[in-house]
Amino acid sequence: MRKNFKYILGLFSGILLWAVQPVWAAGPPAPSPFSNPMIIMLVTLMLLLLIVIGILANILIGAADVKLKKKKAMEKGQSVAAVLVIVMLLSSTGVFAQGTTPETTATAAKTIAGMSASTFYIMAGVLFVELMIIIGLLINIKFLLKTEKEKFVTETATPEQIAEEKRNKLSWWDRFNKLKPVSEEADLDLGHDYDGIRELNNRLPPWWLYGFYLTIIFAGIYLWRYHVSHTAPSSKEEYERSVAKAEARIQEYMKKKGDAVDENTVKLLTSTDDLAAGKAIFTDPSKCVACHGVEGGGNAIGPNLTDDYWIYGGNVKDLFKTIKYGAKNGMKSWKDDLSPKQIAQVASYIKTLRGTKPANAREPQGELYKEEEAAPATPATDSTATKTNSVTMK
Repeated sequence: MRKNFKYILGLFSGILLWAVQPVWAAGPPAPSPFSNPMIIMLVTLMLLLLIVIGILANILIGAADVKLKKKKAMEKGQSVAAVLVIVMLLSSTGVFAQGTTPETTATAAKTIAGMSASTFYIMAGVLFVELMIIIGLLINIKFLLKTEKEKFVTETATPEQIAEEKRNKLSWWDRFNKLKPVSEEADLDLGHDYDGIRELNNRLPPWWLYGFYLTIIFAGIYLWRYHVSHTAPSSKEEYERSVAKAEARIQEYMKKKGDAVDENTVKLLTSTDDLAAGKAIFTDPSKCVACHGVEGGGNAIGPNLTDDYWIYGGNVKDLFKTIKYGAKNGMKSWKDDLSPKQIAQVASYIKTLRGTKPANAREPQGELYKEEEAAPATPATDSTATKTNSVTMK
């Protein structure tokens, strides 16, 4: 142990001498990187951890009662680990020396705690490796002590005592839940016995108990935020916001597609393409002609669409609404079969059927509808004009 400690002390001195040696060939020595307090602290910490590694390794080797080959193999493994740490330490000091040369002043802006980023990460890597080695040594020491304890108990205890020890042994999960061994169950017995099944006063598992406490705290916060202070939206408000956002996205999509039209914004379409598309839909055997005929004169089911009498209104908005939502007289809603643009095309095509007088047309139904006409101009002193609308509807 003392011999190894001398080696560690010599290694410590050698590293310090390596770190502070000047570079005479490069002219006047540059400012030492060890003027940075952070570097001094990290290097000191690395060296202290290296000493701890040496001490733990010697404890492990000295406490282990193993064969010579295993002992030499362990010493070799620890020597390799120590050499690895030393190489990384020396590499980090080399980075210090490079970081102070004039060629690297252009990258001096990329620093962490006053040192270059590469230096910082190398030193952090060294510390991480040292910590992993220490953890590994501690785990091995704990395992060794556990093995020696079991070996001692096996050699000195009777078979009955060994069986009792195994019976009372608790796993880490049992210890975490603070359970009692079988030998102490009598202290937990509540005196209730049901067909040989005893009731024990075991405490609730900590994970369940603290989880239950967390749910109570969460419930209190939730109650305050959503139902008392109203600082967060309720489920109804979230639903309404989601619906509003979805409607906005639908409208945006419909605008891009050209279908952003409804019964309030529809306009009479007059282009040849729109009217041709409306006619194609109207004359489809599975759609309008089944009730209104190919020429729109109506039949035993649907009314005449070519005269001036309308049951639900005769302007393009009324037609759009009737086609979209259907009517109480039995006409179905077409909003799930036709897009808004297609409904507008059909309504506009129906307006072109006025006055065509097809053969065998059905008698007029509904109220007389007249198209909007411009009113006579007002006197010259009045610059406004009015329109009259003589529409008679049911």
